[in-house]
Amino acid sequence: MQAKTKERTLFVLGLLMCFSVAAASVLLEKVIPGELLGASIIALFMGTIINSFFHPKWVQPALKFTSKKILKGAIILLGASLSVSTILSVGKMTFFVMIFTFAMCFGGGYFIRKLFGLNWKLSNLISAGTGICGGSAVAAIAPVIDADDKDIAFAMSSTFLFDMVMIALYPLMGKALGMSDIAYGIWAGTSVNDTASVVASGYAFSEAAGDFATMVKLTRTLAIIPTVITFAFINLRLKRKEAITNRKSTSELKAKFSIKKVFPWFILGFLGMAIVASVFQIPTEVVSATKTASKFLMVSALAAIGLNTSFGDLKKSGIRPMVHGFIISALVVIVALLVEMAMGIV
Repeated sequence: MQAKTKERTLFVLGLLMCFSVAAASVLLEKVIPGELLGASIIALFMGTIINSFFHPKWVQPALKFTSKKILKGAIILLGASLSVSTILSVGKMTFFVMIFTFAMCFGGGYFIRKLFGLNWKLSNLISAGTGICGGSAVAAIAPVIDADDKDIAFAMSSTFLFDMVMIALYPLMGKALGMSDIAYGIWAGTSVNDTASVVASGYAFSEAAGDFATMVKLTRTLAIIPTVITFAFINLRLKRKEAITNRKSTSELKAKFSIKKVFPWFILGFLGMAIVASVFQIPTEVVSATKTASKFLMVSALAAIGLNTSFGDLKKSGIRPMVHGFIISALVVIVALLVEMAMGIV
């Protein structure tokens, strides 16, 4: 009985550690001028720094729970920020741009992965972060492909570093190209990775461009649903192939790698929240509170990932993942601009 009480106490302390890092990160985000550094990336790096000095074994169950279960809860709540009306109005103008940028991310990512010899999980996390919505996409896909914490940390870092460069350069390039507010909003909304970076680069151009870029970004977030489901089935197929190679029986294969087990059920919660937000007139205060809760839980999960990742792990992976992320991000920027030009938007 005493052992169980001690175990629960340590588990709660572990959760409090994750929440504390998340709370500090949210506060730091507000302190940094222009909120250029998102709370998610702050929590990730803060957790990694703490892990360098403090990494007891008793905190592991809480870290695992926060980085897996709480993360899924955050993704579900994220659905409340979407509405069908926004998706339909913005989607008409941005559909083809998004299709081409997604194709570049995952198609180009495949060839760059082969060139650099990276593992498929890390490569696709980088591609998803670049093509969909930065850390949210990385966080949503990671559980369904059983990604390592160090791969998640690397994927987050590579997209973040490119965004920092783009926040400064995007408004200058947009003005140099003589873009309208809508053209710039589509460009920033479809090619800048993280939401905070989209907001920063959008409003640096103009208020109208910032508003439109944010709407485009939220619409782009919807791609999480088919992407997560697709990768869940890819992971299932690879696991079955590996099991067959190891000559496991058919009954074992069905028991261990059934579709029911690997299907990302939490994504249905995400979709359900989006439908509820679209069908019912939910008070703005409730929607705002839900988004705030989603963000805090997401930041807590990334704090847990950081607390379970060391700089030594990141160093072992070398510079190749970073170069991978930079190349994919740069190609997406160029492709989005070329598609807009072809459509006559620019």
